[in-house]
Amino acid sequence: QVQLVESGGDLVQAGGSLRLSCAASGSISTINNMGWYRQAPGKQRELVARISVSGTTTYANSVKGRATISRDNAKNTVYLRMNSLKPEDTAVYYCTAYLLTYGSTTFGAYWGQGTQVTVSS
Repeated sequence: QVQLVESGGDLVQAGGSLRLSCAASGSISTINNMGWYRQAPGKQRELVARISVSGTTTYANSVKGRATISRDNAKNTVYLRMNSLKPEDTAVYYCTAYLLTYGSTTFGAYWGQGTQVTVSS
């Protein structure tokens, strides 16, 4: 059993900042990539940022320069810091991890339940 639990979602004013956290727990052997996606009402889920186990990062163009993804491998935790928030950043933010569980021979993608970020203008 694997759980990804997000925290840090909030209602913030435009121009503000927040930090999301996501902790993975359970029968985890190895975590490869970790990342954040978001889904706004009526829109498809989209990648926000991704980070490899070695720290290589990828960002969506819409958040480049405003977002920083990081991870603590010892804690199986990934973070997303977002600055200069815009109303269009309003969405449910989902954490994901590509990981291997004990007893398994293949990696699989796991998702958190999501945390709401609302940016008011």
